[in-house]
This record gives sequence, C-alpha cells and structure tokens, in this order.
Amino acid sequence: MELRQLQYFVAVVEEANFTRAAARLHLAQPGISAQVRQLERELGQPLLNRSGRTVTLTGAGRAVLPHVRSMLATAEEIRRTVDEITGLLRGDVRLGLVSGAATHEFDVADVLSGFHDDHPGVDVSLTEDTSERMVAAVQRGELDIALAGLPGPELPPGTCGRIVVDEPLAALVAPGDPLAMDGRAAVPLAALRDRPLISLPRGSGLRGVLDRACEEAGIRPRIVFEAAAPQLLVRLAERGLGVAVMPLPPAGAPEGFPGKLRTVRLTGPEPRGRIALLWQEDGPDGPAGRVLLERFLKAFDDEAFEGAGNALPAPRTP
Repeated sequence: MELRQLQYFVAVVEEANFTRAAARLHLAQPGISAQVRQLERELGQPLLNRSGRTVTLTGAGRAVLPHVRSMLATAEEIRRTVDEITGLLRGDVRLGLVSGAATHEFDVADVLSGFHDDHPGVDVSLTEDTSERMVAAVQRGELDIALAGLPGPELPPGTCGRIVVDEPLAALVAPGDPLAMDGRAAVPLAALRDRPLISLPRGSGLRGVLDRACEEAGIRPRIVFEAAAPQLLVRLAERGLGVAVMPLPPAGAPEGFPGKLRTVRLTGPEPRGRIALLWQEDGPDGPAGRVLLERFLKAFDDEAFEGAGNALPAPRTP
C-alpha cells in the first residue's frame, strides 16, 4: 500500500469520476485506474463501484475512507514537521494588494522575489482588488495577508495590522481654480460642497476616507469621475474637469504632481489616506504565510518607512 494509491483513491471518490480525478492530479487516467485496482487487490475488497455513470463507494470503501483521509493528513503533518526542522517551507500563501498600492515607494516585488529565492517550494498567489473586498477576504480567511486601504484609523474587526502609509489628502485643481486663489495652502473640507469631484471608486480605501470625512463635515460629495488609476485622476484634474482628491505628496518628495496642478490641503476634519498590512488576529494559516508576513514587517520597518504613521496597535507575533 502506497501513499499515492491512497491519494488517487480519495481523488476519485471526491470527483466521482476517474477522468476528472486524473485531470485534477495531472496524470493519465489509465495509471490512476491501475493504482486503485492494485490498492483493492492488496486490501482484498473492491472499494469503488464502477457500474454506473458515476463512481460510488462500496461498503468497504465507505468504511476505509475516513482512515485513508486520516493517514494522508498524518503524512502531510510529518512532511511539514520535517520541513520546518530542516528550514524548508512548502505550501501556498495568498496575498492581496489593493489597486494602486504598487505605486508607493515600498517594493512588493522585491519582497516576493527574495522570499521566492529562499523558499522556492512555496506558491504565492497575488490578487489585486479594492480595499473593501481585500479586507473582507482577510476576515474570511481567504487571504493570508493584504495591503489594503483603511477608511479610518481603526482596524477592521478580526484583524491585526501595521500602517505603512499615512498621508493627508489634498484637493488637486487646475490653475485659476478658486480653491487655489491667494496661494492658500489649506481649505476646509466644506469648500468642496457642490464642487465636481474626481475620486477613486467605491470600495477603495481613499474613497472610504473621503465619504467618511464628508459625512463628518455635513456635506454630500458630488463625484463626477471615478477611476482606479491615480494617474488618470490627475490627468482629469489637469483638464479642469473637476477637483481630484488625492494623497498629498510627502515633504521633500523628488516629484510632486505633474503638470501645473495646484495642491491644497484639506482640513476640518483632515482626511488621511492610510494603507495597512493586514492579517487575521491569529496570524496567517501555516508557516509559509507567517514567514512571508515577517518579511513584509521587516521591509516596512526599514529606514525608508520611518515616516509612515503607525496609529494601529503593534502587530502580534504570527
């Protein structure tokens, strides 16, 4: 009796079909059939009923299936324990990245490249989506780690996190716009009342911040253009099509906003755009996710990120 025979048996049971099981395992169907037949000969009883259009379990098959699954789970735990002792990692990690986050100065690709070089046996899947959906996926355990925008300073329920970006929001306007007259550096948020606004779409962290701040200021934002790409928001504002609400470039940044746009800081209340590294309260599921989380935390603790705010609780040890 071999582990692969047990794996094939379980796959056939779950798929109720030898052909689908073969496709799932990326193997030839005759080979799987032969191995399952060999298993049945060794046990002295047929485990599968092949007479119908779908494969079903015999009485013996129903009796042994729980034990087979237990044996496979034990074998996986043994493999994982040995890997941890020898410093090897296997498995998969699910990472979420909010749309536009890669435009910030932190280098997600560099972290992932270094992690892959050290742990080639780990499969990392990367999904880019809105902050709202990313946060929900972390809460449901569908993502191990996510870089997502926050609508406020508090953590989403059921998560831990570290703020890696904390920037005030500003109004970007074309030259001659009343908001930029007299060289004003800041205006109250109420000044945006009835103005056509250009913003990221609903579900994004910055849009959540804007909607929340406008509600606190007692105004209803008039959104005329929505786009997921910050560069497009800037170009629309350059053409005088509205007021773009964007994070204010940090002081001393080598490049501000392109063109002749004027930036005016928003106050009363002061909305702030925050991007946080998030994970579930109990930490990522599995050692591979915990190691990748440690890599990200280390990267965000480097000198390049000392300016990032950290209004959230200190991250728990995964």
